[in-house]
Amino acid sequence: NTKVDNFWRPEVDKAGNGMATIRFLPASEKDGDDALPWVKIFSHGFQGPGGWLIDNCLTTMNQQCPVCEHNSGLWNSGIEANKEVVRKQNRKLNYIANVYIISDPKHPENEGKVKLFKFGKKIFDKIMESMQPAFEDETPINPYDFWEGADFKIKIRKVEGWVNYDKSEFASPSALYEGDEERLEGIYNKLNSLSDFTDPNNYKSYDELKAK
Repeated sequence: NTKVDNFWRPEVDKAGNGMATIRFLPASEKDGDDALPWVKIFSHGFQGPGGWLIDNCLTTMNQQCPVCEHNSGLWNSGIEANKEVVRKQNRKLNYIANVYIISDPKHPENEGKVKLFKFGKKIFDKIMESMQPAFEDETPINPYDFWEGADFKIKIRKVEGWVNYDKSEFASPSALYEGDEERLEGIYNKLNSLSDFTDPNNYKSYDELKAK
């Protein structure tokens, strides 16, 4: 599966620290004129008595999900042990976007490539904050823009056992390869379609998930 092979994630050292610099890229024309440059997906990934369940959650498409329904029943029982099960098998929120790898110290062979990047709410909030800053002295940017966007410096730390992205930040706005239209066109032509990730054909049905 080329899509799976095309995912990139920054690697961390033994202490849990890592760095990389990327550029978020615009939506692909393959996804249509009004497509967003990211997709929002919910998924479940946990080990139960019968083995692992790793699947997309139907709430991604605003449909009923049997796993979420089961979790609601357990949570509403008020029993702490049941709540602990729910915490383990709750739906997880992720976003997927196309990115251009500017710097990847652990894997320099990725530099200059267009990859898919899956990230969580913390990084998504930083993107939204850059587009709609809270303070008047901050200029909004469109991080997905080739010309008026900005490089994103990923800084990963381990804080109290958890992966932490708080130190990650956008650099000052700058054009990506200013004046080099040919290079930008080459990057644009390598954008991956994101619509597959929300295509109903790639999701198990309610009954299939319920049986699992």
